[in-house]
Parts: sequence; C-alpha cells; structure tokens
Amino acid sequence: MSMLDMSLSVCRLVPSLKLWLENALIEVGTVDAASPREKGDIRILLMTEIAHATHRDILIDYRDGAPSYHAAANGFPARIAFGIDDAGLGMALVTELVRPAGMPAVGDEASAKLMRLATRIAKSDATALIQGDTGTGKEGMARFLHAQSNRAEKDFIAVNCAALPETMMEAMLFGHRKGSFTGAAAASDGLFLAADGGTLFLDEIAELPLALQAKLLRALQEGEILPVGATHPVPVNVRVIAACNRDLAAECEMGRFRSDLYWRLNVMPLELRPLAERRRDISAISANLLLRHFAQMGTQDAFPWPTAEAMDRLTAHSWPGNARELGNVLQRAMVLREGARIDTGDLNIAGPVTTTMAPASNDSAPVRLADVARMSKIDAIRHALRETDGHKAMAARKLGISERTLRYRLAEMRELAAA
Repeated sequence: MSMLDMSLSVCRLVPSLKLWLENALIEVGTVDAASPREKGDIRILLMTEIAHATHRDILIDYRDGAPSYHAAANGFPARIAFGIDDAGLGMALVTELVRPAGMPAVGDEASAKLMRLATRIAKSDATALIQGDTGTGKEGMARFLHAQSNRAEKDFIAVNCAALPETMMEAMLFGHRKGSFTGAAAASDGLFLAADGGTLFLDEIAELPLALQAKLLRALQEGEILPVGATHPVPVNVRVIAACNRDLAAECEMGRFRSDLYWRLNVMPLELRPLAERRRDISAISANLLLRHFAQMGTQDAFPWPTAEAMDRLTAHSWPGNARELGNVLQRAMVLREGARIDTGDLNIAGPVTTTMAPASNDSAPVRLADVARMSKIDAIRHALRETDGHKAMAARKLGISERTLRYRLAEMRELAAA
C-alpha cells in the first residue's frame, strides 16, 4: 500500500475523499498542515494552507462555482477546485494524481477488494488466470501482478495469442533451432526464454490450438520447453499469467480447450466484471484518461472538466466496449467539445443506456401522477447520493432538504423495494 497524509481541514470538509483514496489502495493519515514532515512526503491540503505546501502536494479548494484543475508546475503544487456538483470527479482526480504507478484506476469498493486479493496473489509464483470481457483491463491487471511480485525487476512479456500466425505459434513461444524449418536462417529463443526470470502474459489463451495447448501444459508442469528442432529441453523460470474473454470452463465442455491445462492455469483465478457493473470505476477511469490525454495534448487551454450532466450520462451508459470504449468517447469529446467543459452533447454516445427505473408493464396501464412524482423524487435522491458518493449530509444540502428528511425518504425507498 502507498501512503500519504491529509490535513485535518480536508478530512472535515471533504470526508468522502478518504474512502476514494483507500479504494485505490492508498493508506491515508491525518495531520495538522503545519506539522513537521519527512522529505518526499505528499500531503493533501486546503488552498488556504498553501503556506505549508511543497511542490509535491495537492491543494483543494472546495467551493461553489466552476471547477478547475491546474497541474503542478514551476514549483507550485497541483490545484483542484470543485463543489458539490463536481465532487465525484474532483475526488477521482485527486486520487489519480497520487495513485501508485502500475495500480489500475479503481473507485468501486468491490474493485478495491479485488485489487487487495490481486496484491496477495502477486506475492506467490502461482499461475494466474484472468477472465473478463474485452476492454475490462486484463492486461492492466497482469502488469499489476507482475509489478507487485518478486519478479518485478525482470521482464514482463505480453503476447496476444490471437495475433500469432498459427503456423509460427510454437516457434514463437518456445523458440527454434537454425534450419529447423524453411526460412529458419538463425536460431531464436522464443517468448518463454525472453521472459525467463520474469512474467509471460498470454492473452486470449483460448486461441491456442489443442496440440500447442499440450506443449504449454508440459512447459508449466516441468518448467522446461523444447524449442522446434531441438532434441533436449531447456529449463525456464517463468511465471505465466493467462487471460481470456470467453468462459474457459465452457470451452472445455465443448472440447475446444484442454481441461487439464485449464486446471493448471486456474490456480489463482481473477474475474473482471464489466464496466457497467462498476459505476464508481467510471469516474476513476475517466479521471485517469482525462489527465493522460490532457497532458499529451500539451495545450494551454483550461482542463476540459465534464459537467455533472455529462458524468451522469457516462455513468448511465451500458459500455459494451468497457474501458476501451470509455477512452475513445472521452478522447473524442476533448477534441471536439463546443465549450470549455465537456457536456452531454460532446460525448456522442451511441447504444443502450442502463437504468434503475422499472419498465412499464403495459402501454395501456394507467399512469398515476402520484407515481410519477414519487419516481422523480427517488431519481433525484439517487442522483444526489451518487454525486456525493453516498455522503448523506452533502446530498441533503444538494437536494435542499434536511438530513433527517433524507433519511426518512431513504427508509421509504427501502420499504418500497421490499414490498
């Protein structure tokens, strides 16, 4: 776990920020802004505490009005200003600025639990199998496992099995001797030996032919490979991490994947859920992508902060292309936006939108005005809680009601759900 300190003033003013940071595996301490510090420490302070800041720190201005972000430059620390409406992305931006290198961007509590599990898995040398839809971040997870392992100083070699020419798969994985086949004018070590001492990531493992699966199984079991054209095996010390966007157990049942290899790979399984099921990850990944693309653009323009409505639209989308689709949408919006901020019209999102509203059961069923009003109130409460990351006092202020009234409304919602 990485570690940083927040001033007591920040903790009181933006209490949800601590949860955001902890979900990114960052241990948070609380300090007085004027207290002594160790060299290299990073602190999150209020803008009013700038006198105690170094260029490594992050200054927060929590206030009403248009949000802003200024990167650290010329000896000044990074500065982020936002209010209640933009709090979700604001806290995600703060978290991204201090997130440890190699740690995937997460904001969802379930994703944080998965990352803690991955941290434990990384310390072993056991084979890991990562399964999830295309674009859910399987290679990012594999790189994290490598970075957190005892092999971090050695090479991480990634290969997409679907991109390997079928006639060359064996030679590319295990190497070959000179003259072992037509065109083999020189010997080649292959990807296993290239990753010796480190990690070999085999993406789209289901694309390997059955005959090659048998040779991969032997390599995993015996810790040695037989290059094409060789007569003696060569020992290798490699940790294999495999990934697949299909259900490998189902592939085994249909005879397309060897069950013995599946069980050899599935020692440490990790399942990545679709982005649509990780709502708070959308803010975290959006913050990461916006910061990265903004830095690459090298522009002097203001940071293109999405509006609250745009963030709602991003959160509501079903994301069939997962994080890859989200990256495309945001990069396009940054370039083609009409105003200083990214608005819903700049997103150009196609496809289905997820919703928590129940569908109408019958077009001819009567619609009562009281039901419409109740659903509108429920939607407003859900929206406010989502924007404030579940902070009831902040959500109540946003709704213009007392916290006691909000708790009463939430109790009503729970009764409706249980009915």
